[in-house]
Amino acid sequence: MAAGSLLRSLWRSSRSTGVTAALSPSAPSWCFGRRFSAATAASPALGSETSVLDPSRIRNVAVIAHVDHGKTTLMDRLLRQCGADLPHERALDSISLERERGITIASKVTSISWNGSELNMVDTPGHADFGGEVERVVGMVEGAILVVDAGEGPLAQTKFVLAKALKYGLRPILLLNKVDRPAVSEERCDEVESLVFDLFANLGASEEQLDFPVLYASAKEGWASSSFLKNPPDEARNMSALLDAIIKFVPPPTANLEQPFQMLVSMMERDFYLGRILTGRISSGTIRVGDKVHGLRKTDSGVEKIEEGKVLKLMKKKGTNLVLINGAGAGDIISLAGLTSPSIGHTVSNVEVMTPLPTVELDPPTISMTFGVNDSPLAGRDGTHLTGGKIGERLMAEAETNLAINVLPGISETYEVQGRGELQLGILIENMRREGFELSVSPPRVMYKTENGEKLEPLEEVTVEINDEHVGLVMEGLSHRRAEVTDMGPVPGNIGRTKMTLTCPSRGLVGYRSVFSTDTHGTGFMHRAFLIYSKYRGALGNVRKGVLVSVGNGPITGHALMSLEARGTLFVTPGMEINPVRAKELTNIRSAGKDENVRLSPPRLMTLEEAIGYVAADELIEVTPKAIRMRKRYLDANKRKAMRNKPKD
Repeated sequence: MAAGSLLRSLWRSSRSTGVTAALSPSAPSWCFGRRFSAATAASPALGSETSVLDPSRIRNVAVIAHVDHGKTTLMDRLLRQCGADLPHERALDSISLERERGITIASKVTSISWNGSELNMVDTPGHADFGGEVERVVGMVEGAILVVDAGEGPLAQTKFVLAKALKYGLRPILLLNKVDRPAVSEERCDEVESLVFDLFANLGASEEQLDFPVLYASAKEGWASSSFLKNPPDEARNMSALLDAIIKFVPPPTANLEQPFQMLVSMMERDFYLGRILTGRISSGTIRVGDKVHGLRKTDSGVEKIEEGKVLKLMKKKGTNLVLINGAGAGDIISLAGLTSPSIGHTVSNVEVMTPLPTVELDPPTISMTFGVNDSPLAGRDGTHLTGGKIGERLMAEAETNLAINVLPGISETYEVQGRGELQLGILIENMRREGFELSVSPPRVMYKTENGEKLEPLEEVTVEINDEHVGLVMEGLSHRRAEVTDMGPVPGNIGRTKMTLTCPSRGLVGYRSVFSTDTHGTGFMHRAFLIYSKYRGALGNVRKGVLVSVGNGPITGHALMSLEARGTLFVTPGMEINPVRAKELTNIRSAGKDENVRLSPPRLMTLEEAIGYVAADELIEVTPKAIRMRKRYLDANKRKAMRNKPKD
């Protein structure tokens, strides 16, 4: 640490340029057009039908950070600074699940104008499970804003997103966020800056990348500064310093307007009126409405022409609105409509071009789940999409827009879905559930590798911050899951808190988040990110006891649950249409009562993510629009006994 701090101080003293602190006008001259307006007024930012934007006036920037470090809030403040009328906070989180859970799931692109320049900003997810969204858009930009919580410092996902940015040769701007918190001091900011510098060095950053500019900000309060401040004056409470730093330190795209048009598709969405909308950065040339283009992709046998068509609409995101434009040139990020077959990773170009652009390399998936038709006794009561064909079409459509998910057809109308983590696949299941699908889902399975005859499994880097009294309980739970501690120490500025860094197999972390929340009484923080494939660490310890399995159909009775409550945790309530179904018998001595005197503990209601982490290998999750139920894979008790003797995977 001391060596890193000394090296960082030497770098800081050797800099010849700093971040400009000059304030710029609070709002530019352009205004937001209404959605799909056919009469979009010409402006300096968008150009007219006979001209396109000069590439030297374009800056393409991605905002990258660990989860909950303030990326989306920062984007809100930048949009408001440049005159956008946002309907609510976190306006770029347009998906309903994003607003409900407070996380960013998909990357978003928008543009703002500042001092005659066009800034194309990309908001990226911070959770490790959605790392594919970061990988596919980082190739569209020439710069990045690395947002780091000044109190927490760099965490697991900070390392992941920074590694991707450095791999593509980006020179990030470090923004220390949340400096207005009482626990954050100038000394703490210097310490975090040194930690970030060490992270740059460990990831193999070049000399130019190591000389990164540093700014201080409070995105929640809406200001940024080139020097450490806790309470800036009113005239400086804006984002001008950050916007000026983007123009100064982010290079314009290297582009040639004279070459034929080429664009790599990085994002795709569907519109009921326009059809497929393809978004990407123009690598070369210019494009206008009405131009003939075609889609290309590289295959093992060579270059394949997917489709030829005409550009029907050209669009650009301005704030939260999508406005029509007449033309665009190299270096700009735009959306076009008119083609029905190309998707993410394909090249759209002029018809005379037959060379596709290189595609983005994504990290391989680490877990898989099997999706199939719901064949339980309660099937078909809630959903509208029940067949294997419908489920397969939906999964294939998801794989087309999300390159981090692979879908492989299986037997008996089942599909193996491969992804980065249980949260990513849980989001997919929840979306399908809300769309009216009924399906059965298997528990997650880790995807192993074999190299030189040795079995390898994915390892994840886990960072936990907990109270001192919970350290023993957490370490005991993780030791059963084959975790190994790599670093441990007190949390700076927080008395009675401990921070631990561990490496743990991905299979050991399945379902652990809910256990962690229980062990720490909701006071702990846990972050995880894929690290490497490493040698198989052996079988896990006993992480779950057995289960009670119902064997009959019918309404549940409190009389039956009363005798079962002492043997385990209940997941059901009296009156539900399943079982246990044993009722009081009617005799000549007394009549069957109505269970008014039966007192039961409240059942444990499990969320989808908790159910995914709870079920064992011989169990399934039954997902419907109205219910989430856990069941055995084989409903017949005799078949279950026969399958116990089969060798496990």
